[in-house]
Order: sequence, then structure tokens, then C-alpha cells
Amino acid sequence: MKLLDIVALTENLPQLRLYRGQVGTIVDEYEPGVFEVEFSDLAGKAYGVETLNASQLMVLYHQPIGERTLVS
Repeated sequence: MKLLDIVALTENLPQLRLYRGQVGTIVDEYEPGVFEVEFSDLAGKAYGVETLNASQLMVLYHQPIGERTLVS
């Protein structure tokens, strides 16, 4: 995972009012595997910014992917 990757939550975080499947963008990396993720609606208005671990996220791809894409 890297800066500006589009990610989805892999678990529910009700205390943060965020739920599995919600989509965000990585906007900062604090240390390896720890990211600041901004969640925005379709109009671009942010409704959440949280620090999350890589284990709580999955990268979304909008084009065909291969092994090389998954490794980098």
C-alpha cells in the first residue's frame, strides 16, 4: 500500500462510524503499515479521516491486475 491508493475497510469500526466496505484514500503513511485514510462521499466531501493498519484495509483496483501489480 502506498500514498493515494484507493482502499476499502475489511472490518467494521462502529466506534469510528466506519464499516466494512467503505472506500477511502491513503493520504499519509506514518510508519510501515500504518496509514492515514480519508473517507469521502461521492461529492468529494470528507466524512472521516482515521489512522488505520494495513491489516484493516485492502487496495482496490480499477483495471486488470497481474502478479507484478500485486507484488509492488
